[in-house]
Amino acid sequence: MRPRNPISPTTIRSRINQTQFSPLDVGRIASSSKQDATSRSPADPERVRDSMHFATAMSKTESLDVALDDFSVGYLGLSEENRRALLLTLAREYDLNRAQVREMMKQYLGLELPSGDKTVDSAFEEEGSLSAFYRIERNLRHSLKPMYEVLFERLNTYPGGLRFLTIMRSDILDFLMEENFASLRALDSYLKEKLSTWLSPANLELHNITWDDPASLLEKIVVYEAVHPIRNLLDLKRRLGIGRRCFAYFHPSIPGEPLIFIEVALMKSVAGSIKEVLWDDPPIPESEANCAVFYSISSTQPGLSGINLGKFLIKRVIDVVRKVMPNITTFATLSPIPGFMQWLLPKLSSVRRPDSAFCENLLMPKEEKEILEAANELMKGQDGMEIMLTLLSSNDHAWTKSEKLSNAFRIPLMRLCARYLLKEKKRQKALDSVGNFHLQNGAMIGRINWMADQSVKGLKQSAGLMVNYIYMVENIEENAQAYFSSGKVQASPEVQSYLDEEHCEEIKE
Repeated sequence: MRPRNPISPTTIRSRINQTQFSPLDVGRIASSSKQDATSRSPADPERVRDSMHFATAMSKTESLDVALDDFSVGYLGLSEENRRALLLTLAREYDLNRAQVREMMKQYLGLELPSGDKTVDSAFEEEGSLSAFYRIERNLRHSLKPMYEVLFERLNTYPGGLRFLTIMRSDILDFLMEENFASLRALDSYLKEKLSTWLSPANLELHNITWDDPASLLEKIVVYEAVHPIRNLLDLKRRLGIGRRCFAYFHPSIPGEPLIFIEVALMKSVAGSIKEVLWDDPPIPESEANCAVFYSISSTQPGLSGINLGKFLIKRVIDVVRKVMPNITTFATLSPIPGFMQWLLPKLSSVRRPDSAFCENLLMPKEEKEILEAANELMKGQDGMEIMLTLLSSNDHAWTKSEKLSNAFRIPLMRLCARYLLKEKKRQKALDSVGNFHLQNGAMIGRINWMADQSVKGLKQSAGLMVNYIYMVENIEENAQAYFSSGKVQASPEVQSYLDEEHCEEIKE
Protein backbone atom coordinates (compact mmCIF):
# COMPACT_ATOMS: atom_id res chain seq x y z
CA MET A 1 0.00 0.00 0.00
CA ARG A 2 1.98 2.98 -1.28
CA PRO A 3 0.53 6.08 -2.86
CA ARG A 4 -1.03 5.14 -6.17
CA ASN A 5 -1.03 7.44 -9.16
CA PRO A 6 -4.24 9.21 -10.19
CA ILE A 7 -6.41 7.89 -12.97
CA SER A 8 -7.42 9.32 -16.34
CA PRO A 9 -10.23 11.85 -16.85
CA THR A 10 -12.21 9.26 -18.84
CA THR A 11 -12.20 6.96 -15.83
CA ILE A 12 -12.96 9.98 -13.64
CA ARG A 13 -16.23 10.67 -15.45
CA SER A 14 -17.14 6.98 -15.54
CA ARG A 15 -16.61 6.53 -11.80
CA ILE A 16 -18.54 9.66 -10.89
CA ASN A 17 -21.46 8.53 -13.03
CA GLN A 18 -21.37 5.03 -11.55
CA THR A 19 -21.32 6.46 -8.04
CA GLN A 20 -24.45 8.50 -8.85
CA PHE A 21 -23.09 11.88 -7.75
CA SER A 22 -24.56 15.09 -9.06
CA PRO A 23 -21.85 16.49 -11.34
CA LEU A 24 -21.11 19.55 -9.18
CA ASP A 25 -17.40 19.54 -9.74
CA VAL A 26 -16.78 17.13 -12.60
CA GLY A 27 -15.74 19.81 -15.06
CA ARG A 28 -13.38 21.42 -12.60
CA ILE A 29 -11.73 18.12 -11.70
CA ALA A 30 -11.24 17.01 -15.28
CA SER A 31 -10.19 20.41 -16.61
CA SER A 32 -7.16 20.34 -14.31
CA SER A 33 -5.72 17.50 -16.33
CA LYS A 34 -3.63 18.00 -19.40
CA GLN A 35 -5.81 15.62 -21.41
CA ASP A 36 -8.50 18.27 -21.45
CA ALA A 37 -6.25 20.79 -23.15
CA THR A 38 -7.96 19.85 -26.40
CA SER A 39 -11.14 21.51 -25.15
CA ARG A 40 -9.35 24.87 -24.79
CA SER A 41 -8.83 27.35 -27.58
CA PRO A 42 -5.52 26.50 -29.25
CA ALA A 43 -2.74 28.79 -28.05
CA ASP A 44 -0.10 30.40 -30.25
CA PRO A 45 3.22 28.66 -29.36
CA GLU A 46 5.24 31.80 -30.20
CA ARG A 47 3.12 33.96 -27.94
CA VAL A 48 3.38 31.46 -25.09
CA ARG A 49 7.15 31.33 -25.54
CA ASP A 50 7.31 35.14 -25.41
CA SER A 51 5.17 35.25 -22.27
CA MET A 52 7.47 32.66 -20.65
CA HIS A 53 10.46 34.87 -21.45
CA PHE A 54 8.79 38.00 -20.09
CA ALA A 55 7.71 36.15 -16.93
CA THR A 56 11.33 35.10 -16.38
CA ALA A 57 13.14 38.29 -17.36
CA MET A 58 11.00 41.27 -16.30
CA SER A 59 11.09 42.92 -12.90
CA LYS A 60 8.00 45.19 -12.82
CA THR A 61 5.42 43.56 -10.53
CA GLU A 62 2.34 44.86 -12.33
CA SER A 63 3.55 43.60 -15.71
CA LEU A 64 4.87 40.36 -14.19
CA ASP A 65 1.41 39.25 -13.05
CA VAL A 66 0.09 39.71 -16.58
CA ALA A 67 3.00 37.75 -18.06
CA LEU A 68 2.57 34.88 -15.58
CA ASP A 69 -1.15 34.74 -16.33
CA ASP A 70 -0.54 34.77 -20.10
CA PHE A 71 2.05 32.04 -19.78
CA SER A 72 0.05 29.68 -17.54
CA VAL A 73 -3.18 30.05 -19.52
CA GLY A 74 -1.36 29.83 -22.83
CA TYR A 75 0.61 26.74 -21.81
CA LEU A 76 -2.55 24.84 -20.90
CA GLY A 77 -3.90 25.67 -24.35
CA LEU A 78 -0.92 24.16 -26.17
CA SER A 79 -1.01 20.80 -27.91
CA GLU A 80 1.11 17.99 -26.49
CA GLU A 81 3.70 18.48 -29.23
CA ASN A 82 3.97 22.21 -28.57
CA ARG A 83 4.22 21.67 -24.81
CA ARG A 84 7.13 19.30 -25.40
CA ALA A 85 8.89 21.86 -27.61
CA LEU A 86 8.36 24.63 -25.06
CA LEU A 87 9.68 22.53 -22.17
CA LEU A 88 12.78 21.62 -24.19
CA THR A 89 13.31 25.32 -24.86
CA LEU A 90 12.98 26.04 -21.15
CA ALA A 91 15.39 23.23 -20.26
CA ARG A 92 18.05 24.18 -22.79
CA GLU A 93 17.88 27.96 -23.23
CA TYR A 94 17.08 28.89 -19.63
CA ASP A 95 19.66 26.63 -18.03
CA LEU A 96 22.69 28.03 -16.21
CA ASN A 97 25.46 29.83 -18.12
CA ARG A 98 28.21 27.23 -18.12
CA ALA A 99 30.76 29.46 -19.86
CA GLN A 100 30.34 31.97 -17.05
CA VAL A 101 30.63 29.22 -14.45
CA ARG A 102 33.84 27.92 -16.02
CA GLU A 103 35.36 31.39 -16.09
CA MET A 104 34.56 31.94 -12.41
CA MET A 105 36.02 28.56 -11.53
CA LYS A 106 39.25 29.53 -13.29
CA GLN A 107 39.35 32.78 -11.31
CA TYR A 108 38.67 30.90 -8.09
CA LEU A 109 41.38 28.31 -8.72
CA GLY A 110 43.79 31.13 -9.55
CA LEU A 111 43.46 32.70 -6.10
CA GLU A 112 46.24 32.02 -3.64
CA LEU A 113 45.19 30.60 -0.29
CA PRO A 114 46.07 32.67 2.80
CA SER A 115 49.39 31.75 4.41
CA GLY A 116 47.92 31.09 7.83
CA ASP A 117 50.45 33.42 9.53
CA LYS A 118 48.87 34.84 12.74
CA THR A 119 50.74 38.18 12.88
CA VAL A 120 48.78 41.46 12.79
CA ASP A 121 50.09 42.49 9.36
CA SER A 122 49.34 39.10 7.85
CA ALA A 123 45.82 39.20 9.31
CA PHE A 124 45.05 42.32 7.26
CA GLU A 125 46.48 40.69 4.16
CA GLU A 126 44.46 37.54 4.84
CA GLU A 127 41.22 39.54 5.11
CA GLY A 128 41.94 41.14 1.74
CA SER A 129 42.68 37.76 0.19
CA LEU A 130 39.56 36.18 1.69
CA SER A 131 37.34 38.99 0.39
CA ALA A 132 38.24 37.91 -3.15
CA PHE A 133 37.27 34.32 -2.25
CA TYR A 134 33.96 35.48 -0.75
CA ARG A 135 33.15 37.61 -3.79
CA ILE A 136 33.78 34.85 -6.32
CA GLU A 137 32.02 32.24 -4.16
CA ARG A 138 28.96 34.47 -3.96
CA ASN A 139 28.97 35.06 -7.70
CA LEU A 140 29.56 31.38 -8.35
CA ARG A 141 26.57 30.39 -6.20
CA HIS A 142 24.43 32.81 -8.18
CA SER A 143 25.73 31.52 -11.54
CA LEU A 144 25.00 27.91 -10.58
CA LYS A 145 21.29 28.71 -10.43
CA PRO A 146 19.56 28.12 -13.78
CA MET A 147 17.42 30.90 -15.19
CA TYR A 148 14.29 28.76 -14.97
CA GLU A 149 14.55 28.92 -11.18
CA VAL A 150 13.27 32.50 -11.43
CA LEU A 151 10.21 31.31 -13.35
CA PHE A 152 9.49 28.53 -10.83
CA GLU A 153 9.87 30.89 -7.86
CA ARG A 154 7.55 33.46 -9.40
CA LEU A 155 4.93 30.90 -10.33
CA ASN A 156 5.00 29.50 -6.79
CA THR A 157 3.95 32.87 -5.35
CA TYR A 158 1.39 33.51 -8.10
CA PRO A 159 -2.26 32.48 -7.43
CA GLY A 160 -2.76 29.01 -8.90
CA GLY A 161 0.93 28.80 -9.76
CA LEU A 162 1.78 25.84 -7.51
CA ARG A 163 -0.99 23.77 -9.06
CA PHE A 164 0.24 24.82 -12.50
CA LEU A 165 3.79 23.71 -11.66
CA THR A 166 2.52 20.22 -10.76
CA ILE A 167 0.84 20.01 -14.18
CA MET A 168 4.04 21.17 -15.86
CA ARG A 169 6.09 18.52 -14.04
CA SER A 170 3.56 15.85 -14.98
CA ASP A 171 4.17 16.78 -18.62
CA ILE A 172 7.94 16.64 -18.11
CA LEU A 173 7.70 13.13 -16.64
CA ASP A 174 5.52 11.96 -19.53
CA PHE A 175 7.98 13.31 -22.10
CA LEU A 176 10.92 11.72 -20.28
CA MET A 177 9.19 8.35 -20.59
CA GLU A 178 9.37 8.79 -24.37
CA GLU A 179 12.75 10.51 -24.79
CA ASN A 180 15.33 10.68 -22.02
CA PHE A 181 16.92 14.09 -22.68
CA ALA A 182 19.62 15.07 -20.17
CA SER A 183 18.49 18.72 -20.17
CA LEU A 184 14.89 17.67 -19.47
CA ARG A 185 16.07 15.37 -16.66
CA ALA A 186 17.92 18.30 -15.09
CA LEU A 187 14.80 20.47 -15.41
CA ASP A 188 12.70 17.78 -13.73
CA SER A 189 15.22 17.27 -10.94
CA TYR A 190 15.31 20.98 -10.17
CA LEU A 191 11.54 21.38 -10.21
CA LYS A 192 11.10 18.27 -8.05
CA GLU A 193 13.52 19.72 -5.49
CA LYS A 194 11.59 22.99 -5.43
CA LEU A 195 8.22 21.25 -5.06
CA SER A 196 9.63 19.11 -2.22
CA THR A 197 10.54 22.30 -0.37
CA TRP A 198 7.28 24.11 -1.01
CA LEU A 199 5.27 21.01 -0.05
CA SER A 200 7.16 20.21 3.13
CA PRO A 201 4.99 18.97 6.04
CA ALA A 202 5.24 22.40 7.71
CA ASN A 203 3.37 23.88 4.73
CA LEU A 204 0.65 21.22 4.56
CA GLU A 205 -2.68 21.03 6.37
CA LEU A 206 -4.12 17.74 7.63
CA HIS A 207 -7.89 17.35 7.31
CA ASN A 208 -10.11 14.52 8.52
CA ILE A 209 -12.58 14.06 5.66
CA THR A 210 -16.14 13.24 6.75
CA TRP A 211 -19.55 12.73 5.15
CA ASP A 212 -20.33 16.36 6.02
CA ASP A 213 -17.61 17.76 3.75
CA PRO A 214 -18.61 19.47 0.47
CA ALA A 215 -19.83 17.19 -2.30
CA SER A 216 -17.05 18.49 -4.55
CA LEU A 217 -14.42 17.11 -2.14
CA LEU A 218 -16.22 13.78 -1.70
CA GLU A 219 -16.36 13.41 -5.48
CA LYS A 220 -12.59 13.81 -5.63
CA ILE A 221 -12.09 11.07 -3.06
CA VAL A 222 -14.14 8.76 -5.29
CA VAL A 223 -12.18 9.88 -8.35
CA TYR A 224 -8.71 9.57 -6.90
CA GLU A 225 -9.14 6.36 -4.85
CA ALA A 226 -6.70 4.11 -6.70
CA VAL A 227 -6.29 1.01 -4.52
CA HIS A 228 -9.83 -0.20 -3.77
CA PRO A 229 -12.34 1.64 -6.01
CA ILE A 230 -15.38 3.11 -4.25
CA ARG A 231 -18.40 1.32 -5.70
CA ASN A 232 -21.31 3.57 -4.70
CA LEU A 233 -22.56 6.14 -2.21
CA LEU A 234 -23.12 3.50 0.47
CA ASP A 235 -19.53 2.34 0.14
CA LEU A 236 -18.27 5.93 0.44
CA LYS A 237 -20.47 6.60 3.46
CA ARG A 238 -19.20 3.44 5.15
CA ARG A 239 -15.57 4.48 4.58
CA LEU A 240 -16.25 7.86 6.20
CA GLY A 241 -18.50 6.58 8.98
CA ILE A 242 -18.15 4.95 12.38
CA GLY A 243 -14.95 2.96 12.81
CA ARG A 244 -13.38 4.50 9.72
CA ARG A 245 -11.27 7.56 9.01
CA CYS A 246 -10.00 9.33 5.91
CA PHE A 247 -7.18 11.85 6.34
CA ALA A 248 -5.84 14.09 3.57
CA TYR A 249 -3.05 16.59 3.12
CA PHE A 250 -3.95 19.95 1.57
CA HIS A 251 -1.85 22.98 0.64
CA PRO A 252 -3.23 26.50 1.13
CA SER A 253 -2.26 27.44 -2.42
CA ILE A 254 -4.34 24.57 -3.86
CA PRO A 255 -7.61 24.87 -1.92
CA GLY A 256 -10.13 22.06 -2.11
CA GLU A 257 -7.66 19.71 -3.79
CA PRO A 258 -6.32 16.81 -1.68
CA LEU A 259 -2.70 16.07 -2.56
CA ILE A 260 -2.72 12.64 -0.93
CA PHE A 261 -5.14 10.82 1.35
CA ILE A 262 -5.15 7.70 3.50
CA GLU A 263 -8.06 5.50 4.58
CA VAL A 264 -8.04 3.93 8.03
CA ALA A 265 -10.11 1.16 9.64
CA LEU A 266 -10.39 1.01 13.44
CA MET A 267 -10.52 -2.66 14.42
CA LYS A 268 -9.99 -5.10 17.29
CA SER A 269 -7.09 -6.81 15.50
CA VAL A 270 -4.97 -6.46 12.38
CA ALA A 271 -7.13 -7.27 9.36
CA GLY A 272 -6.19 -10.35 7.35
CA SER A 273 -8.32 -9.64 4.27
CA ILE A 274 -9.72 -6.64 2.47
CA LYS A 275 -13.20 -8.09 2.91
CA GLU A 276 -12.90 -7.57 6.67
CA VAL A 277 -12.22 -3.89 6.06
CA LEU A 278 -14.66 -3.05 3.28
CA TRP A 279 -17.54 -5.30 4.36
CA ASP A 280 -17.31 -5.02 8.14
CA ASP A 281 -20.97 -4.22 8.75
CA PRO A 282 -21.82 -3.11 11.32
CA PRO A 283 -18.39 -1.91 12.47
CA ILE A 284 -17.32 -2.44 16.05
CA PRO A 285 -17.78 0.43 18.56
CA GLU A 286 -14.74 2.68 18.32
CA SER A 287 -14.18 2.39 22.06
CA GLU A 288 -13.47 -1.33 21.58
CA ALA A 289 -10.91 -0.82 18.82
CA ASN A 290 -7.21 -1.13 19.60
CA CYS A 291 -5.80 -1.29 16.06
CA ALA A 292 -5.68 1.23 13.22
CA VAL A 293 -5.34 -0.42 9.82
CA PHE A 294 -4.17 1.70 6.88
CA TYR A 295 -5.76 -0.03 3.90
CA SER A 296 -5.46 2.54 1.11
CA ILE A 297 -3.26 5.52 0.36
CA SER A 298 -3.70 7.45 -2.88
CA SER A 299 -1.62 10.23 -4.39
CA THR A 300 -3.73 12.54 -6.52
CA GLN A 301 -1.15 14.54 -8.51
CA PRO A 302 1.07 12.88 -11.15
CA GLY A 303 3.33 15.93 -10.98
CA LEU A 304 4.26 15.07 -7.39
CA SER A 305 5.61 11.63 -8.30
CA GLY A 306 8.74 10.81 -6.32
CA ILE A 307 7.94 13.31 -3.57
CA ASN A 308 7.25 11.16 -0.52
CA LEU A 309 4.28 12.91 1.04
CA GLY A 310 2.96 9.51 2.13
CA LYS A 311 5.75 9.09 4.67
CA PHE A 312 4.82 12.30 6.45
CA LEU A 313 1.09 11.62 6.16
CA ILE A 314 1.32 8.21 7.84
CA LYS A 315 3.45 9.53 10.71
CA ARG A 316 1.15 12.52 11.19
CA VAL A 317 -1.95 10.32 11.24
CA ILE A 318 -0.36 7.99 13.78
CA ASP A 319 0.33 10.98 16.03
CA VAL A 320 -3.22 12.31 15.65
CA VAL A 321 -4.91 8.95 16.30
CA ARG A 322 -2.73 8.27 19.36
CA LYS A 323 -3.71 11.61 20.87
CA VAL A 324 -7.42 11.40 20.10
CA MET A 325 -7.83 7.65 20.71
CA PRO A 326 -5.31 6.41 23.30
CA ASN A 327 -6.97 2.97 23.17
CA ILE A 328 -5.39 2.48 19.71
CA THR A 329 -1.99 0.89 20.32
CA THR A 330 -1.31 -1.00 17.09
CA PHE A 331 -0.74 0.64 13.71
CA ALA A 332 -0.58 -1.59 10.64
CA THR A 333 -1.34 -1.69 6.94
CA LEU A 334 -3.22 -4.13 4.78
CA SER A 335 -1.20 -3.79 1.62
CA PRO A 336 -1.21 -5.28 -1.88
CA ILE A 337 1.91 -6.96 -3.27
CA PRO A 338 1.78 -5.63 -6.84
CA GLY A 339 5.06 -7.08 -8.09
CA PHE A 340 4.80 -10.64 -6.78
CA MET A 341 3.39 -12.35 -9.87
CA GLN A 342 5.55 -10.21 -12.11
CA TRP A 343 8.57 -11.64 -10.31
CA LEU A 344 7.31 -15.21 -9.83
CA LEU A 345 5.97 -16.12 -13.27
CA PRO A 346 9.30 -15.65 -15.12
CA LYS A 347 10.96 -17.74 -12.40
CA LEU A 348 8.42 -20.53 -12.96
CA SER A 349 8.82 -20.34 -16.72
CA SER A 350 12.55 -21.07 -16.39
CA VAL A 351 11.62 -24.75 -15.99
CA ARG A 352 10.92 -24.76 -19.73
CA ARG A 353 14.52 -23.67 -20.33
CA PRO A 354 16.51 -26.22 -18.30
CA ASP A 355 19.82 -25.14 -19.86
CA SER A 356 19.31 -21.52 -18.88
CA ALA A 357 21.53 -20.01 -16.21
CA PHE A 358 18.35 -18.61 -14.65
CA CYS A 359 16.70 -22.01 -14.24
CA GLU A 360 15.87 -22.62 -10.59
CA ASN A 361 13.78 -25.25 -8.87
CA LEU A 362 11.47 -23.20 -6.65
CA LEU A 363 9.58 -26.09 -5.05
CA MET A 364 10.53 -28.34 -2.16
CA PRO A 365 9.97 -32.09 -2.67
CA LYS A 366 6.93 -32.18 -0.41
CA GLU A 367 5.37 -29.18 -2.18
CA GLU A 368 6.03 -30.74 -5.59
CA LYS A 369 4.35 -33.98 -4.51
CA GLU A 370 1.24 -32.23 -3.17
CA ILE A 371 0.82 -30.13 -6.34
CA LEU A 372 1.15 -33.19 -8.58
CA GLU A 373 -1.43 -35.07 -6.51
CA ALA A 374 -3.86 -32.12 -6.55
CA ALA A 375 -3.57 -31.72 -10.34
CA ASN A 376 -3.60 -35.48 -10.94
CA GLU A 377 -6.27 -35.66 -13.60
CA LEU A 378 -6.02 -32.14 -14.95
CA MET A 379 -2.42 -31.74 -16.08
CA LYS A 380 -0.66 -35.05 -16.55
CA GLY A 381 2.92 -35.05 -17.78
CA GLN A 382 3.83 -31.69 -16.21
CA ASP A 383 5.97 -31.05 -13.18
CA GLY A 384 4.95 -28.85 -10.25
CA MET A 385 6.44 -25.61 -11.57
CA GLU A 386 4.79 -26.05 -14.97
CA ILE A 387 1.45 -26.67 -13.28
CA MET A 388 1.83 -23.54 -11.15
CA LEU A 389 2.88 -21.46 -14.16
CA THR A 390 -0.09 -22.60 -16.24
CA LEU A 391 -2.70 -22.10 -13.53
CA LEU A 392 -1.33 -18.85 -12.10
CA SER A 393 -1.12 -17.38 -15.61
CA SER A 394 -4.72 -18.24 -16.52
CA ASN A 395 -7.24 -15.41 -16.65
CA ASP A 396 -10.06 -17.45 -15.09
CA HIS A 397 -8.04 -18.27 -11.92
CA ALA A 398 -9.74 -21.67 -11.85
CA TRP A 399 -7.25 -22.98 -9.26
CA THR A 400 -8.89 -20.83 -6.60
CA LYS A 401 -12.13 -22.78 -7.06
CA SER A 402 -10.45 -26.14 -6.37
CA GLU A 403 -9.88 -26.83 -2.68
CA LYS A 404 -7.16 -29.37 -3.47
CA LEU A 405 -5.20 -27.04 -5.75
CA SER A 406 -5.65 -24.08 -3.46
CA ASN A 407 -4.34 -26.05 -0.48
CA ALA A 408 -1.42 -27.39 -2.51
CA PHE A 409 -0.46 -23.89 -3.69
CA ARG A 410 -0.77 -22.24 -0.30
CA ILE A 411 2.53 -23.23 1.35
CA PRO A 412 4.82 -22.66 -1.67
CA LEU A 413 3.17 -19.34 -2.54
CA MET A 414 3.42 -18.05 1.04
CA ARG A 415 7.06 -19.15 1.24
CA LEU A 416 7.99 -17.65 -2.14
CA CYS A 417 6.17 -14.45 -1.25
CA ALA A 418 8.21 -14.18 1.95
CA ARG A 419 11.36 -14.62 -0.10
CA TYR A 420 10.20 -11.96 -2.56
CA LEU A 421 9.43 -9.43 0.18
CA LEU A 422 12.52 -10.07 2.33
CA LYS A 423 15.26 -11.11 -0.06
CA GLU A 424 14.60 -9.81 -3.55
CA LYS A 425 16.33 -6.44 -3.87
CA LYS A 426 17.22 -3.76 -6.37
CA ARG A 427 20.11 -1.52 -5.32
CA GLN A 428 19.81 -2.82 -1.76
CA LYS A 429 16.14 -1.85 -1.59
CA ALA A 430 13.04 -4.08 -1.68
CA LEU A 431 12.03 -5.02 -5.21
CA ASP A 432 8.35 -4.61 -4.38
CA SER A 433 7.39 -0.95 -4.75
CA VAL A 434 4.80 -0.96 -1.96
CA GLY A 435 7.17 -2.83 0.33
CA ASN A 436 9.95 -0.35 -0.36
CA PHE A 437 7.63 2.53 0.48
CA HIS A 438 6.67 1.18 3.90
CA LEU A 439 10.10 -0.18 4.80
CA GLN A 440 11.78 3.14 4.09
CA ASN A 441 9.15 4.73 6.34
CA GLY A 442 10.25 2.49 9.22
CA ALA A 443 7.68 -0.32 9.12
CA MET A 444 8.35 -4.03 9.54
CA ILE A 445 6.77 -6.98 7.70
CA GLY A 446 4.27 -8.46 10.14
CA ARG A 447 2.21 -11.11 8.36
CA ILE A 448 1.46 -12.48 4.89
CA ASN A 449 -2.25 -13.17 4.39
CA TRP A 450 -3.64 -15.99 2.23
CA MET A 451 -6.55 -15.20 -0.10
CA ALA A 452 -6.79 -11.70 1.34
CA ASP A 453 -7.81 -10.05 -1.94
CA GLN A 454 -9.82 -12.33 -4.22
CA SER A 455 -10.65 -9.63 -6.75
CA VAL A 456 -9.47 -10.13 -10.33
CA LYS A 457 -6.77 -7.51 -9.76
CA GLY A 458 -5.65 -9.11 -6.49
CA LEU A 459 -5.40 -12.60 -7.98
CA LYS A 460 -3.57 -11.34 -11.04
CA GLN A 461 -0.92 -9.31 -9.26
CA SER A 462 -0.29 -11.42 -6.15
CA ALA A 463 -2.36 -14.65 -6.29
CA GLY A 464 -4.68 -13.04 -3.75
CA LEU A 465 -1.95 -12.50 -1.13
CA MET A 466 -1.73 -9.30 0.92
CA VAL A 467 0.73 -8.25 3.60
CA ASN A 468 0.54 -6.38 6.89
CA TYR A 469 3.31 -3.88 7.52
CA ILE A 470 3.50 -2.94 11.20
CA TYR A 471 4.44 0.54 12.37
CA MET A 472 5.87 0.08 15.86
CA VAL A 473 6.10 3.67 17.03
CA GLU A 474 9.13 3.15 19.24
CA ASN A 475 11.10 1.48 16.40
CA ILE A 476 10.11 3.52 13.34
CA GLU A 477 13.21 5.72 13.15
CA GLU A 478 15.60 2.85 13.95
CA ASN A 479 14.05 0.60 11.30
CA ALA A 480 14.08 3.36 8.69
CA GLN A 481 17.76 4.10 9.35
CA ALA A 482 18.75 0.41 9.13
CA TYR A 483 16.87 0.03 5.86
CA PHE A 484 18.34 3.23 4.42
CA SER A 485 21.93 2.43 5.34
CA SER A 486 22.11 -1.31 4.60
CA GLY A 487 18.79 -2.41 3.12
CA LYS A 488 18.00 -4.45 6.23
CA VAL A 489 14.36 -5.59 6.25
CA GLN A 490 12.72 -6.08 9.63
CA ALA A 491 10.23 -8.97 9.77
CA SER A 492 8.22 -10.81 12.39
CA PRO A 493 9.27 -14.33 13.46
CA GLU A 494 6.21 -15.67 11.60
CA VAL A 495 7.34 -14.23 8.27
CA GLN A 496 10.98 -15.07 8.93
CA SER A 497 10.02 -18.71 9.59
CA TYR A 498 9.11 -19.19 5.91
CA LEU A 499 12.72 -18.51 4.96
CA ASP A 500 14.02 -20.63 7.80
CA GLU A 501 12.04 -23.60 6.42
CA GLU A 502 13.48 -22.95 2.97
CA HIS A 503 17.01 -22.83 4.39
CA CYS A 504 16.52 -26.11 6.27
CA GLU A 505 15.35 -27.82 3.11
CA GLU A 506 18.40 -26.55 1.20
CA ILE A 507 20.66 -28.05 3.85
CA LYS A 508 18.88 -31.43 3.59
CA GLU A 509 19.38 -31.45 -0.16
